[in-house]
Amino acid sequence: MAVIRRKNAVIAGVAATAIAAATLLSGCTTSSNCSTPTEVTWLGTIKVEIQDQFKSAIADYNKTNKDCVKVSIIDSPQNQSFLQTVTPMYSAGKAPTIMTALQELPDMASKVVDWTGTPLAKLAAPGTLDVANIGGKQVGLPVTAEAFGLLYNEAVLKKANVDPAKLNTVDALKTAFASIKATGVDPMHFSGLWWSLGAHFTNIYHTNAGGTPEANKAILDKLKAGTYNLSTDPVFNQWLDLMDTLKKNSTSTATIADTDYDKGVANLATGKTAFWFMGNWAEPNLLTTDPKGTFGINPVPISNDASAKANNSISVGVPFYMMVDKTQATQAQQEAATKVISWFLTTEAGQKHWAGSIADGNMSFIPVYSGFKVQPSTYMSKQIADYIAAGKTLQWVNSLYPSGLQEAYGAAAQKYYDGKIDRAGFAAALQAAWKK
Repeated sequence: MAVIRRKNAVIAGVAATAIAAATLLSGCTTSSNCSTPTEVTWLGTIKVEIQDQFKSAIADYNKTNKDCVKVSIIDSPQNQSFLQTVTPMYSAGKAPTIMTALQELPDMASKVVDWTGTPLAKLAAPGTLDVANIGGKQVGLPVTAEAFGLLYNEAVLKKANVDPAKLNTVDALKTAFASIKATGVDPMHFSGLWWSLGAHFTNIYHTNAGGTPEANKAILDKLKAGTYNLSTDPVFNQWLDLMDTLKKNSTSTATIADTDYDKGVANLATGKTAFWFMGNWAEPNLLTTDPKGTFGINPVPISNDASAKANNSISVGVPFYMMVDKTQATQAQQEAATKVISWFLTTEAGQKHWAGSIADGNMSFIPVYSGFKVQPSTYMSKQIADYIAAGKTLQWVNSLYPSGLQEAYGAAAQKYYDGKIDRAGFAAALQAAWKK
C-alpha cells in the first residue's frame, strides 16, 4: 500500500466518526456499585491482531472494576497514521484519554501526562522507558517487547532437514531454501506490506549500518542532513542482496496488497511456506489457524560471517507506548486512565488478559514490568525471552524514525519490491524521504 494522504474534508470527519464508534465498543457497563462512573476513552485496540482479545479485556474491566470507571474504545482507522487520526480529534475537542504510539511520541509530548517517578514507571524494565523519554519527560509507558525476524514453521523445516539454529549466514539460508524447494514447498512468504518493509525490513539495514547504537544514530543524522550516500554503503548493498534473495525465493502469492498479512498467516500456518519475515505479533494468528503447530523465530543473516552478532540476533524493541492526555482530559479522567492501565499491569485479572495465552482469549504480550505473575507460554515467546537473556538482540533503529518516515520508506520499498525502480532509484528515494 502506498502512503495514504486523505483529503482534509475526509480527515476532518474522522473525529466525529471515531467518537460515535466508541459508543458501540464500550462493552459491558461498569460495576453496579458505582452510580456515576468516570468515563475515559481508549483510541484503538493497541494492535489490530488482538482486537477481539483487547475488547474482551475492556469489557471485563468495565463489568468488574471497583474504580468507578467506564472505558469506551474508539475505533482507529488502519489506513491512516496515528497523527492523521488524532490531530482532528484534538481540534474537535474530542481527544482520546488513552492512546498508543511510537514515532509520534515527540509530537505528543506537550499534550500528555508525564509518568516520571510514578509507581507504574518504576515497575518498567530497564531500558524500556528510554525511547519515550522526551526532553526529560516520560511521555509514555511501554506496552510490551516484540521481536521480528524470520518466522518459521518447524514441521516444514524438519521435513526438509533444515536446522534453523545453523542459518547464520546468507549462504546457509540459500542452501536451506534449496532444500525446502526440493520438498515442493515455497521457502518464503516475503510480504510487501508497506509497514513491514518500511519499518521492520529497513531496520535490518539500519541496525547493521553502524555497528553500534551511536554509529547507527550518526547515520540517521547524516541522512537527515542530506550528506549520506546509501549507494556507496557496503552494508546497504548487502541488505539489498538479502532483499533480492528473499524476493526471489518468495511465494507468488506474496504482494503489496493490504490483505497480504492474512495470506502470510495462512501460508506459514498451513505449511505452504517455510519462512515469513514478520514479528511475534503474528504468533497468535498462526496458532489460531493451527493450534497444534510450532512456530519459531530466527535471525535474518545479512552477511556470510557466521560469528557476526547481527546474524545470530533478533530485532527486539517496544512497539508502542501508552499515553494519557492532559490537555482535554479532566484530572478525574487522568486518574481513571491510570487505574485502567494499573489494572492491566498489576492485578491478577488484568495480567491474565495482558500476558495470558491467546488460546485462552488473552493478548499474549511479553511482560516488561516487574511483579508479573503471568509469563509467556508459547514457543516463540519463550525463544524471544531466551534471546533477550543471552543478549542476542538488535536495536530497533526504526523507533528513532521521525513521524512519517516509515510510510515514505515503505512506499519506496514497495516500488523496489515490485521492480518499478532499480537499486539507485531505491537509494535515492530513501534519501529523499528524509527531506519531506
